[in-house]
This record gives sequence, C-alpha cells and structure tokens, in this order.
Amino acid sequence: MRRPLSIMRAADDWIEVLYKVVGEGLHLFTRKQPGDFVNLLGPIGQPFQFHRERPDALLIGGGVGIPPMVFIADEMRREAGSWRPLAILGSEIPFPFEPQASSLPVAGVDDAVCSTMPLLEAWGIPARLTSLQGYEGCHDGYVTDLADQWLQHLDDGERSGVEIFACGPTPMLRAVAELAARYDLPCQVSLEEFMACAVGGCAGCVVKIETPDGPQMKRVCVDGPVFDASTVVW
Repeated sequence: MRRPLSIMRAADDWIEVLYKVVGEGLHLFTRKQPGDFVNLLGPIGQPFQFHRERPDALLIGGGVGIPPMVFIADEMRREAGSWRPLAILGSEIPFPFEPQASSLPVAGVDDAVCSTMPLLEAWGIPARLTSLQGYEGCHDGYVTDLADQWLQHLDDGERSGVEIFACGPTPMLRAVAELAARYDLPCQVSLEEFMACAVGGCAGCVVKIETPDGPQMKRVCVDGPVFDASTVVW
C-alpha cells in the first residue's frame, strides 16, 4: 500500500518530503538511491486556504505534522509583506534538524524559549519549538500551551487578524481546535489517516464531519485532508 506523505517544499521540477521511518514501507523507501525511480500519486485532496483578511498565520505542527507548516511558511514568504506567519513546532523525539537560538523575537513568549528551526530562521519567519523532553531552548509543554501564551498577549484587534493552521496527531489537533474555539478564531486542520487507495474509492480513511445537512462521513484523501476544525467530530 502507498504511504501518505506531506510535501515540505516544492519547485517546478522537485518536491521535498520529511518523514519518520516507522514500518517496513518507509524503511524500504530509505534504501532508495539518487537516480532510482519512485512511483507516486499526488498531490491529492484539498489544501489549506489562505485568507488575506487574516494575515497573521499561526502555524502549529506536531511531529510529522511539521512539514506542512514549513510548506505554508514557504508559500507565504514568497508574497513579501502580505503575511506574518509564526510557527510553533513540537516533537517528543529529537527534532529532524539541529535547533538553533533564534534572533527573531516573539512577543508574549519567554526569552528563554528561543530554539527555532534553522530553515525558518533563514527565511526570516519566527518559530519556537516545544517538547516535554527537556531539550534546551524549547518550551517545556505542549504546542497549544505556547500558542495560548502568544494569543493571550494579543488584544482583540490583533487577534482579529489571526488564523490557525495545524497538522499533527489527532489528540494535538483536537486540542488546537479547542484553543481556536476558545478564542473564536478560524482554524484549519490537516488530518492524519491511513489511506488505502488515495482516490476516494475504498472509504477506508473516513472521518465524521458536521455539515449543514447534518453529520456526514468524509474521506480524508479527497474531501480532506484539510478541514475546518470546528466541523470535525473529534
């Protein structure tokens, strides 16, 4: 079966993915060498949607949910001056990059929380890292804790320009949805599900979504993976 992987960066003739080796499929994938062929299907499904009336994008990524947040940041930086993204990234295993101390301030966040992703720092996009593993410079807690701190320091007018984008494990996404609801903020989440066919035929990746016509089972591979967090039946 195919493995659903998020695209971290893309250009005209290449894509970059960041993945964690868990099972046999991705273990075999790591054995590929430059010049080898890989059969893929994609991109599939519905992407995140940007809304210019909310330029302050809060990007929350957990674990293998980090790559889509990097993708969003990359897209937004290409429109200089249009967006003001802030990324909060969490991991309970060592980060798949060497964290560095950031020189980009984040209002409302303790100065001791200074670790960032070097790629985002090079792009001029502020980011902060969180973990419960005691990594130096990281916030000791969940991504939602740090996001809450940042949102608290904003006044109502500033919060009116914020939209949340998130990807990660389901418990994290549920917590992000609850955070967004508490602040009455729009929030888009990219759900993680195993996909057998990836074309909507097998209905093996369905989730329950609230619609104007009542709850319906939607396929993550084609109806998602991005949904309005307020419509997901967690």
